[in-house]
Amino acid sequence: MIMLPAVILGLVAAAYGFTAWKSRAIEARFPNIGQMTNIGGYSLNALHLPAASSADLPPIVFIHGASGNLRDQAAAFRHIFEGRAELLFVDRPGHGYSERGGPRNDLPDGQADAVAKLMERRGIRRAIIVGHSFGGAIASSFAVDHPDRTAGLLLLSPATHPWNGDVDWYYHLAARPYLGRLFTRLLTLPAGLALLDKATRSVFHPNHRPESYLEDGAPGLVLRPANFRSNAIDVLKLNGYLRDVAPRYKAIQAPTVIITGDTDAIVSVDIHSRQMAADVAGAELVVIKGLGHKPDYLAADVVVAAVEKLAGLPRDLQATARRVEAHLAAAALDPEPELDMSIEKA
Repeated sequence: MIMLPAVILGLVAAAYGFTAWKSRAIEARFPNIGQMTNIGGYSLNALHLPAASSADLPPIVFIHGASGNLRDQAAAFRHIFEGRAELLFVDRPGHGYSERGGPRNDLPDGQADAVAKLMERRGIRRAIIVGHSFGGAIASSFAVDHPDRTAGLLLLSPATHPWNGDVDWYYHLAARPYLGRLFTRLLTLPAGLALLDKATRSVFHPNHRPESYLEDGAPGLVLRPANFRSNAIDVLKLNGYLRDVAPRYKAIQAPTVIITGDTDAIVSVDIHSRQMAADVAGAELVVIKGLGHKPDYLAADVVVAAVEKLAGLPRDLQATARRVEAHLAAAALDPEPELDMSIEKA
């Protein structure tokens, strides 16, 4: 008779082997499209695209959200801005192909400092800083701590202020020092693969997720153990960090635009975007009716106009938003089953 401990050991070995094999398969499917740069003790990965001679915009730095990587923002904006500006799409510390660095990178200000160091290494003195979702916390911290490097601040459905509530249980478990490493090497990847399609559709809800997103945005990269654990630590520590940093937003002097949807079920427009607009003098808030959590993909016209306005060009963001609302309303006539899962809740 096979002993129970031997059965358990066999299951553990099989799960560990599957995670290792599938992680390599995910990396083969989504190889690194950026370049690693040593920023002092560890390396940060980024896709750096030079400006054309006809460029009419300042450099732009894109910071992705939770569970993401640089492909998420590059898929949305590379084809729109390439040539018009010098572009830097960053894998945040511990995400995509970037190394995590030290414990300081567990918090948004540490990651903002890492981005600033990367800009310095890449010869970018000042840039428009664009942050989506969790990336909005980092972009905001960047504007607070590096005002001389911030030519403009563009926040897309940002997480910027503390909220009441907690994050999902698996973030708590994955973030634990020893048990978390075991959890992410045995269970999170197979479970994540089963849930990935539904989870990503919920991030776009109530709008339709582009069918190519699983390929273009490469969200599967976060399922690799080290990435998943870094993401869990980020999310788990965010709320406490925001309690400390939010009072400092009043010091932001960079031109600021905030774009959000009124049906965002992931990051509350009232808790985050409206409070941020109230905190930053002169900030323009653009609330788009019928839009969920992904203005980067579903309201790109407004994002482009916002970048142009931050660069000093005359643009009517509210009028552009109304045109996008009409498009979203037309697209909503093609119904899609309602989904209630989310990757991050705030």
